[in-house]
Amino acid sequence: MTEGTRPARRPGRRAPEVRCRTAAPAAGSPAARAARVHAAGGALEVAITRVRGDTAVVAVTGEIDLRTSDVLRARLVELHAAGPRRLVADFAGVPFCDAAGLGALVAAHNQIAASGGEIVLVGVRPAQLRLLRITGLQRLFAVHADVDGALAALDSPTTSG
Repeated sequence: MTEGTRPARRPGRRAPEVRCRTAAPAAGSPAARAARVHAAGGALEVAITRVRGDTAVVAVTGEIDLRTSDVLRARLVELHAAGPRRLVADFAGVPFCDAAGLGALVAAHNQIAASGGEIVLVGVRPAQLRLLRITGLQRLFAVHADVDGALAALDSPTTSG
């Protein structure tokens, strides 16, 4: 067909819009900080924010994808090797985590569990929680709404250790 014989599009009909993100996160929120980190070069930050006994709270900030998943795995394993038996990974600053990120979490879990450690997830967004459920990984990781809830659960006498 040539341009002259191609049927015309129906007037008033538009192609569907594809939106990847919802409204912009509030300034100062963990999601806004994560967006700035990602925009600054796609870096992923994984840092200890609190230590209590043999448990370290680790803030994860930035998008976790194929480019950054190795950083997540290596950093979690490195932090565990430095001393804490349990890592409470706070995902409140993670706006996106794909299959590579899930794979990195599983790899870190396997290495850490082999030496008697544990990874607990907190602040996981609903879409990420859905992926954990779909893949069955919620059985591998304890998931809590917030850091205080995770620490309380870890301190309870019914927690196996």
